[in-house]
Amino acid sequence: MSGVEKAGFPATGSPITGAPITAARRIRVLVVEDSPVIQQLLSHVIGADPRLEVAGIASSGEQALRMIDRTVPDVVSLDIRLPGIDGFEVTSRIMRQNPLPIVVVASDVRDLDIPMRALQAGALAVVEKPGSMARADYQTVAHHLCTQLVIMSQVKVIRHRISARGAKSTAAMPAGDMPAQDGRLPAAAVASDGNVRRFRAVGLVASTGGPAALAKILKDMPTDFPMPVFVVQHMGAPFMAGFASWLGTVSALPVRLAEAGLPPRPATVYVAPGDRHLLVDGATLRLSADPVVCGQRPSGEVLFQSMARAYGAAGIGVLLTGMGEDGARGLVEMHRTGAYTIAEHASTAVIHSMPGTAVRLGGAVEELPLDRLAGRLLQLTSDDKMAS
Repeated sequence: MSGVEKAGFPATGSPITGAPITAARRIRVLVVEDSPVIQQLLSHVIGADPRLEVAGIASSGEQALRMIDRTVPDVVSLDIRLPGIDGFEVTSRIMRQNPLPIVVVASDVRDLDIPMRALQAGALAVVEKPGSMARADYQTVAHHLCTQLVIMSQVKVIRHRISARGAKSTAAMPAGDMPAQDGRLPAAAVASDGNVRRFRAVGLVASTGGPAALAKILKDMPTDFPMPVFVVQHMGAPFMAGFASWLGTVSALPVRLAEAGLPPRPATVYVAPGDRHLLVDGATLRLSADPVVCGQRPSGEVLFQSMARAYGAAGIGVLLTGMGEDGARGLVEMHRTGAYTIAEHASTAVIHSMPGTAVRLGGAVEELPLDRLAGRLLQLTSDDKMAS
């Protein structure tokens, strides 16, 4: 009798679809988890999905690092609270030494400090740990975990290195891949009198890779930033309150979950809450439980479309890294109203699908790498900057 069967889990069949296990090449998952019970649960959830197989199980970060070369996983399922080195350090070392897609599997959805730091270090996603087959939403949580492992296994990650000053950077990109950095604003940002146009609000939309990207942008924004910032980040609903709290620790601006009826204030970041669309309706924020859009709720499409209606040419839309197309057509709609629209450049996007679709549809005034986005927003919103 297998360890999975001893733990009371059925040995065959998918807990998600009930489909039989096939002999096709499966995605290999290295499970990093210190609890023997959860090890068995994750082994069952992963092994019973016909797309996946368990390549190995590590009970500590040190063991996981030793096992990578031997097990050759396609993706890592990483617990965040480990004996010895924590999930952040494990992520950092993997991304420096042997880059792999990493999915952080968290049991405590209230304390996101370590998983968020892991995302900053290069992990791709954070998902909720199934915990127990007895919980009412076990099937939903297990399905989401498996789907994220499948999706993230396809991401081509790059090596991170630590510079002499201790800052994280990515492997060098060919010079020809990067946009010119002459510091000038495109003509679309300039009013007829030669001054930078006056804007009233910024919308940031992100998915995979988004927490680290948003943190990088917001930490460089000054405390007197002259307008509200609206954020849509694709993440499981239980994590959103913790995510907003964590983002507030790395942002110079105050960060709060958006609430219906709030008038948006300058120099404040409003994060769409879990499982609700965020809209700007006149002079107030609105939350909606309308159906998912582009497979998402909250959806970047919904936010950008509402900004197009509320602000017209006075809005700024920024579409960051992410899989799929959410936000792309909304950015197009903002562009059509005269708004200033930016897509993250492929050289820095973890997944370029969302911003790349916006560019392909003609919805972006310009493409910029992540490290230039905050600077551009400051240029656009400074009253005394000129085009030349």
